[in-house]
Amino acid sequence: MSMLNVNDLHVSYGGIRALRGVTLEVMQGEIVTIIGANGAGKSTLLNAISGFLRPGQGEMHFKGEKIEMKPSRIVKAGICHVPEGRLIFANLTVEDNLKLGAYLRTDRKKIAQDLERVYGLFPRLRERMKQLSGTLSGGEQQMLAMGRALMTDGDLVLLDEPSLGLAPLLVKTVFDIILEFRDLGKTILLVEQNAYKALHIADRAYVLEQGKIVKSGAAKAIAEDPAVKEAYLGAKSTTAG
Repeated sequence: MSMLNVNDLHVSYGGIRALRGVTLEVMQGEIVTIIGANGAGKSTLLNAISGFLRPGQGEMHFKGEKIEMKPSRIVKAGICHVPEGRLIFANLTVEDNLKLGAYLRTDRKKIAQDLERVYGLFPRLRERMKQLSGTLSGGEQQMLAMGRALMTDGDLVLLDEPSLGLAPLLVKTVFDIILEFRDLGKTILLVEQNAYKALHIADRAYVLEQGKIVKSGAAKAIAEDPAVKEAYLGAKSTTAG
């Protein structure tokens, strides 16, 4: 089943044409990654899907329905976004941040169950549940941002650079959690600077250059593409630019 369809998407802002006719599809249960250099338009694409940027042209459909451009409606429909930089509420406690993820929900019993599920995935958040979020480490803040996304109970999770700035051990933890998200029935659209790890866990991949999709296919095939290796994986196949 097709979860997300993006067709001929064009986005401009500040006089910059950030996306130029992007078309992609994400199937239910997949992990799909988008790789590309800084400034290629990866974050712009996620921000357009979640309603923070208005396309100048093109259409997007989620579960067969045209995506409404109001972010709150998009969240309610089942799309949650973990933005680059985490954007947690620093002056609120860990638990209050998590509960804000469920702001649009009314199923109190399920909310309580999901909160316990988040604490099960992230035991450190349980330990710090009454602590102000701004005092958390970078890795803990990333856990909080991902936990808050789970609290929306969305079906499609947009992850923007979840490993950025984290120590290697925490990077491994983040990618393990992405796989756990899929095991929980979530579909993942992942933008990630660590192209090697992203391609390792993804089912399919798209390569975005200067606002255009230039390659797509099975993640394993993309990882073996000589041009992708040279541009994004490096001689030792470790990280992307």
